[in-house]
Amino acid sequence: MPLKRREFMRLAGGAALWPAALPAHGRTGAIPPRFAERTAAAGIHFLHRASPNHNKYLLSTMGSGVALFDSNRDGRLDIFFANGAHIHDPQPPGAPLRKSGPEYWNRFYRQLSDGRFEDATAEAGLAGEGFSTGVAVGDFDNDGFPDLYVCGYGGNHLYHNDGRGKFTDVTAEAGVVGGGWCTSAAWFDYDRDGRLDLIVCRYMIWNFDARWCGPHRPGYRSYCHPNLFPPALVLLYHNEGGGKFREVAAEAGFKPGKGLGVAVADYDLDGWPDVYITNDTMPEFLYHNRGNGSFEEVALLDGCALDGDGRTFAGMGVDFSDYDNDGRPDVVIGDLGHQMYPLYHNDGAAGFSYQTYASGLGAISARHAGWGLRFMDFDNDGWKDLLVTQADVLDTIHLLHPDLRYRQPMLLARNVGGKRFEDISAQAGPAFREDWAGRGLAIGDIDNDGRLDAVVTTNNGPAHLLMNRTPTRHHWLRLRLEGKRSNRDALGARVSVTTAAGAQTAELTTAGSYQSSSDSRLHFGLGDAARVQAIEIHWPSGLRQRLENIRADRQLNLTEPEGAPGGDAPAPTRRHRE
Repeated sequence: MPLKRREFMRLAGGAALWPAALPAHGRTGAIPPRFAERTAAAGIHFLHRASPNHNKYLLSTMGSGVALFDSNRDGRLDIFFANGAHIHDPQPPGAPLRKSGPEYWNRFYRQLSDGRFEDATAEAGLAGEGFSTGVAVGDFDNDGFPDLYVCGYGGNHLYHNDGRGKFTDVTAEAGVVGGGWCTSAAWFDYDRDGRLDLIVCRYMIWNFDARWCGPHRPGYRSYCHPNLFPPALVLLYHNEGGGKFREVAAEAGFKPGKGLGVAVADYDLDGWPDVYITNDTMPEFLYHNRGNGSFEEVALLDGCALDGDGRTFAGMGVDFSDYDNDGRPDVVIGDLGHQMYPLYHNDGAAGFSYQTYASGLGAISARHAGWGLRFMDFDNDGWKDLLVTQADVLDTIHLLHPDLRYRQPMLLARNVGGKRFEDISAQAGPAFREDWAGRGLAIGDIDNDGRLDAVVTTNNGPAHLLMNRTPTRHHWLRLRLEGKRSNRDALGARVSVTTAAGAQTAELTTAGSYQSSSDSRLHFGLGDAARVQAIEIHWPSGLRQRLENIRADRQLNLTEPEGAPGGDAPAPTRRHRE
């Protein structure tokens, strides 16, 4: 990559002043957020089991993920929760972890026509095995139905979806069992051959022989620090076709890390999907896709590996999308208290710049720890806001740092014109005033009302369904894409939507957040625009498509048209032009 893209000296900079305090009520005239907890009313009764015990095994601290996806293509989002397993006190070294009863099952909830959910775990065959952690959603065989990859400690599972309510474990024949401590995963077509590949983060090399840590005093016994354990290599599975995968991480240029979060976006707009991986207590990774099946790690040279003072941090959840509507995907990361959430602005050829201080996110997050997080436009004003699940990793953190707490409330930060963020959590509803041990987060329009909702997991605690009830008259548009020459899910498609107020850009992905997978439909808030001037789609195959004069406040289902790779699609049909 040319040297102009690498501004290493920025890493030692970040001397921007903290912004002046923002008013607690937010900016004048802003729409107040409203989220309603509807978990029990919707029929969801999931309780995560982490099996904490006297030995304080680090595995019990990390929580689990959640997926929002339409399993049977009925237009309604379903929910999958990953769950733990029974851990003995002490756990015999080498003994497998088992889901010893239904309380440890992973759970699959199918959405009914009235908006409630039914527990279809047993019927679907998704109870699972072992200690499950993360989940990734993608149609690996292009049959039109989303499949599930469930990460875990000691082995992962690939479930093939038959589209009729049944999932079959095809891990062994696919060759994707993995091993070690796996966390987040992402489906993406890194070589653009029309088949989804899979990347799986591994946290570190750890087992139940691990040492006991902390002074021998009541109340101070603690979990071991990640620095005591070596990093582990990610798993990169290339889709060979025919339901088979080949692991190629080392030959593709990946290196060992302590990966907890993964997100995918084409940050340099060269047409090839790149990968950002968050690492705990070591520099973060940005893998640039060379387009020949290999990747180059460039985070340090491109200014997004360390914080503004050149220090490492505890990278956990991540989102990789465009928050300021300049057409380039940016990066935001959750980390621990006193570290502040890193926000890296994509400056194009100049790399990334650390914007945590200037954006106000530093002041907002200074005493919090963030896990699952996503940019989402909660009020459809055209600017992506930030939603974060929060909690410390240590249940005794207050004994070490009296100003920090283990359980923390959710964060909702309003995006003010792409320049700064302001904390509006206190206005967002009672759920945002409750202290949770937040971990996973998935977003999507669960009730198809044009407002983005969220599902949250907590460590060793209940799940939460947060329905967006924000009273907004702003317009919106949702796109469901289906590839033909591209992968069936169209993961990696880049879409720009233009109104009189300007353009927004998003890339189709189910990855990001922490150990979770979100709605694959692309959602755009349009502000006051009742019509869209133009939609431009860059399909993963290279095909470019343009639609014009589109009515807002609905979902468009678009199939990749016929055309030569890299060429323009035929003129849009009348039903899309209106």
